[in-house]
Amino acid sequence: KQLGNYGASKILNVADERFDSLDNKALAEAVAHAAKAEDAQIIVFSHNNVGKAIAPRVTVKLNGGLVSGVTALPESFDPFIVKKKVFTQKAFAHVQIDADIKILTLAQNSFELIETENNAAIESYDPQVADDVFSTTVKETNKVTGKVLLTDAEIVISGGRGMKGPENWGQLEELADVLGAGLACSRPVSDEGWRGHEEHVGQTGKIIAPNLYFAFGISGAIQHLGGVSSSKFIVAVNKDPEAPIFEAADYGIVGDLFKVLPQLIEEVKIIKG
Repeated sequence: KQLGNYGASKILNVADERFDSLDNKALAEAVAHAAKAEDAQIIVFSHNNVGKAIAPRVTVKLNGGLVSGVTALPESFDPFIVKKKVFTQKAFAHVQIDADIKILTLAQNSFELIETENNAAIESYDPQVADDVFSTTVKETNKVTGKVLLTDAEIVISGGRGMKGPENWGQLEELADVLGAGLACSRPVSDEGWRGHEEHVGQTGKIIAPNLYFAFGISGAIQHLGGVSSSKFIVAVNKDPEAPIFEAADYGIVGDLFKVLPQLIEEVKIIKG
């Protein structure tokens, strides 16, 4: 029903537990099978981990044309020209797809959701994927608590060298816990060994696009901004009023982050009750 409210006219429901493992090879096979059955000319994925893994496979299977990280859709079908960010998010490119089947991954926070009164038809669907297509077997599943997957987080709390050391990360962790946010850091922080490289965001780390990105003690080097500039809102806290991060930030606080953080945590706790 929710998908219908956002424009879908038909939903193919696959009730096959084998797909619970999110096997990229099998998922691509299923999508390609459905696309052929429905005679789909345009196939759209989200530009997330799953979409980025599946879209190229589907493109090859359907002999289509792929553009990833699309930020604007074409105004006409012929020519079919989409827009995407290039050069570490600093410029835009217009790309024309000439293939009969067009495949896109849409960049996060680039499109607004528009609700409709459409009622989608839900149909059971069997993509007929053979067992030998599945390359992943799940032996055991353990639920990890206390951490939000960084690339999927709607809110991200990030710290830089202004945190002055790993011993001061407790307040960032507390704020992340209160907000249900993911934790990140700048490259110098991970290079110093204060935090693991899996938390490093930037051009040479993870590229993220949360709804809200907090940058505490991060100066805002171009390599860092290249990985977070697609965030819907950026809030920067830095004692240096000339820090480049403020040029990219939607909201900025010039001040001592060690005074700002405790106040912010308390205010969030009050608001959330």
